[in-house]
Amino acid sequence: MRSPIVRQRVIVHGRVQGVWFRGTTRERALALGVAGWACNRPDGTLEAVFEGEAEAVERLVSFCETGPRGAAVTRAERFEEQPEGLAGFEAR
Repeated sequence: MRSPIVRQRVIVHGRVQGVWFRGTTRERALALGVAGWACNRPDGTLEAVFEGEAEAVERLVSFCETGPRGAAVTRAERFEEQPEGLAGFEAR
């Protein structure tokens, strides 16, 4: 039995641009079967949306709280949203 699909939006603060954060997030999302996207924002933060099974989405949100090597995350805000039925994962 599959768990219900959830959606989380995450805003990650700190040194999160120029450290392959979007690419690593995309690789992990694809491996976990999570759909969504990640993009750098003009204010220096990274924004990501994850849709998938709750455990897989939680693993990605946890990853965002530390980030890849070279990142220095100071804070990660999370917001629960209604799933939209996204497919695939895009590093924008």
